[in-house]
Order: sequence, then structure tokens, then C-alpha cells
Amino acid sequence: MRLRAMAKINLGLDVIRRREDGYHEVRMIMQTIRMYDTLDIRRKRTPGIALSVNLPYIPCDERNLVYKAAKLLMDEFQIKEGVSIKLTKSIPVAAGMAGGSADAAAAFVGINRLFRLGLTEEELMKRAVGTGADVPYCIMRGTALAEGIGEKLSQLPPLPDCYVLIGKPGVSVSTKMAYENLKLDQIKRHPDIDGMIRDIQKGDLYSMTEKMENVFEPGIIERYPVIRKIKDFMKEKGALGAMMSGSGPTVFGIFDDMEKIHAAAEALKKTGLAKTVFAARIYNRNGGTKDE
Repeated sequence: MRLRAMAKINLGLDVIRRREDGYHEVRMIMQTIRMYDTLDIRRKRTPGIALSVNLPYIPCDERNLVYKAAKLLMDEFQIKEGVSIKLTKSIPVAAGMAGGSADAAAAFVGINRLFRLGLTEEELMKRAVGTGADVPYCIMRGTALAEGIGEKLSQLPPLPDCYVLIGKPGVSVSTKMAYENLKLDQIKRHPDIDGMIRDIQKGDLYSMTEKMENVFEPGIIERYPVIRKIKDFMKEKGALGAMMSGSGPTVFGIFDDMEKIHAAAEALKKTGLAKTVFAARIYNRNGGTKDE
């Protein structure tokens, strides 16, 4: 069985407060894009999980979220057979695009199907919370509002069809570092998440892109000015809006025209500002199958 683990971007990201348990409460608008890792999953007679990854620096044991997700379901349902999983990474690592969470989500879906466990999407999402806050969303996919620590999800209407240009500079930012750089008491303006939701409900892509904001941006851009350069470049080349995704450092730009995005992608490659440049369509739940 081959599954596609699709990346996400944050169209809007706000951090409300730090909770007593150390977690942060957030309000985010998430969007799946057609940029993906692949998971090839096979049953094997011998027990256990054999995981291989195409990148040598990614662990193939319990430290990997794919391994954790598979083990969680296999332990719960006392599956005696084993699985062989080959993970092929294309989503940049430590990029604010939920690559690891998307891989775990694909493992949950794959194990459920392969062993005919019969779990619904909602039942899978409940189990997925334990492996990471973004994993339930990566099972659900599409356009959604995420609240709480990211686990409270509300499906939103699909965005009008549009294109996303990805530009990741040659730096990595951990979520831990992003939160350490975030000074909640110094945030002067919070993203208008409710206004963005209204725009999405009306199908107004242009008004929504004008409101895109990420509270992590100022602190991360201060450390890595190349992020602002990529943002400005995308806007110069016709992006309706451009923003850092998640905790960064990946920048995405929203385009309404295929020719413009391809021209912008080629131009961005030539600047050398971004190590990874990728143009993709958005993914909507009502368009195509879950594995597309």
C-alpha cells in the first residue's frame, strides 16, 4: 500500500496564552497542499516494525513518529504480524510544514486499512493526539481552524482553487526555539483569524490573503532576515500574500495564476535565497481521493 503524507501551511497563526501545563493555546487556520512524502507499507509474517527512510539523519526507531503511530495501533489491537514501512521524504525537515506529523497520520491511516481495523477518521484522530498536536489535523486534511494546543479542529469550507509557492531557506527552526523567541506580552497586533474565517466562508481569496499573519514571524525574521527577503520577492512576483508557515523558516506565497507561479518559482531559484523551491496546488477534502 502506498500513501501520500501531505504537507500543511498555516494561513493564519495566533498564540493566545501560555497554559499552566507549559503548552500554548493557539488559533490557526491550516491548509493542506499537494506536496508530500510517501509511505510504502507491507505486511510481513515476522512480528515487529521495520522502518527505513531515504534520509540518513532521520531515525528509524521509536523516535520516529511513523514508528510510534504504527506501534500504537498494533499494540492496541494486538496484531501479531509485522509491517515493513519505507518512508520517502520530500517535505523539508524542520520547516514548519508538519512533515513528521503528516507521516504519522499516513501511518495511522495505512495500518488501519492494511489490517482492516475498521476505525473511523474521528477514532483515528482521537488516538493521534498522543503522537503530536498536528497529527489529528494531518489525518483530517483540507481547510480547518485549529484551537487549544492544535487538537481542537473545526472543518472550514474549501478555499477557492489557488496555487502555493514554497521557498525554504537553508536554515532550520525548531518549534521550541520559535516559542522561546516569542514574547507574548509584547505582541502589539494579533492576526484577524475570525475575519479570515469569514472571508473563507464567502470564498474571498483576495481579502483572506490580505489578512494572513503569523505571530512567530517577527522573532524568527529578526534571527533570519532571509525570510523577509523571500516574502518580499514572492510579493514582487505576483503573490496575493506571502507568509512564514508555522514556526518557520519556510515561506509560502498564494497565487491565483499558474503562469505567474511558475515564473516566480524559476525566478526564486535563480536568486539562491531558498534551498527548496516548490510550486503546488492546494488540497481540498471534496476534490479527489484521500490518497491523491
